[in-house]
Amino acid sequence: MRGEDQQQSGMFSYVSLEERVPQDHPLRAIRKTVDEILRAMAKDFEGLYAKSGRPSIPPERLLRAVLLQIFYSVRSERLLIEQMNYNLLFRWFVGLEMDEPVWNHAVFSKNRERLLNQEVARELFRRVLAQAKPYLSDEHFTVDGTLIEAWASQKSFQKKDGGDDEPGQFRGERRSNETHESKTDPEAKLYRKAPGQEAKLGYLGHVLMENRNGMIVDAMVTQADGRAERDAALLMLYRKWRNRRQRGKRGVMSVGADKAYDTRDFVATVREMEVRPHMAQNVKRTGGSAIDGRTARHASYHVSQRKRPLIEKAFGWMKQTGGMRKTKLRGLAKVTWQFIMTAAAFNLWRLPKLSRQECA
Repeated sequence: MRGEDQQQSGMFSYVSLEERVPQDHPLRAIRKTVDEILRAMAKDFEGLYAKSGRPSIPPERLLRAVLLQIFYSVRSERLLIEQMNYNLLFRWFVGLEMDEPVWNHAVFSKNRERLLNQEVARELFRRVLAQAKPYLSDEHFTVDGTLIEAWASQKSFQKKDGGDDEPGQFRGERRSNETHESKTDPEAKLYRKAPGQEAKLGYLGHVLMENRNGMIVDAMVTQADGRAERDAALLMLYRKWRNRRQRGKRGVMSVGADKAYDTRDFVATVREMEVRPHMAQNVKRTGGSAIDGRTARHASYHVSQRKRPLIEKAFGWMKQTGGMRKTKLRGLAKVTWQFIMTAAAFNLWRLPKLSRQECA
């Protein structure tokens, strides 16, 4: 018997959002972890808001919405709010009821500004790592950096003294960060990631990854320059070394990296922190590689080199899915917040998969 195509909509729904989301949906495990983390951060949120006044959007819902925007590559707040209006999965994850009105995109952006600080992002990232502790290596790491394109055009890169006869017309003109700056995002720097590549306005994102399962254990953003990758790597390694010492651990650590980190100063500083340098050998560099046979002959060095490409998968996810290929925020502080939040989202996305692998 043919069913009738009835156009009259129902007045009531007796199926809750919780029942509509499949039990095996990937977001269920993530939502459970996120809720546990946000409950633990309640006191941190209280310090960000006044004791009286008009109630804001709950910070827990704001952060869940930001995570959704990262997971599903939603390119703008306007589209995110549109999705939350009719996408029941998005409503369920954020914590909105079926008939609850959705916020205006401008109100959402304004309320999110309160959470655009590194302290909130760092605390969330730290608590995600605490959840992932059983899957983390505490001895073997990989470090690398990647270029984050700034939300500024090449034409905005003009002379600092404003002496351009034709602003934005730079063909045949020699430009540098010493004499020029972006009028759109002054903290973005002109940088070429590798020889032969185009110089772009951007920042450098840095990641320290543990080698067991490829989880991100530290992340930061710096202005783009030739020494930023090595300086950031030393800072992240020092934070990890200090954390281990505070916990009474004194075992040997190792760090893998590509050829850009194979310099004598960097290798010597890493060794002073009792960390074994497992950088790829740059034999074409003047003076040869800083990594000699004392390091390269060990099996652990070759294991680090095999594990090193895992960090490119993290960068690939953060750029392709998380939207970090070209940031839509301006200023080092806001880009850092976005990068750390995206790193936390990457770890959250990986956690359920690692849990299933352990149970298998």
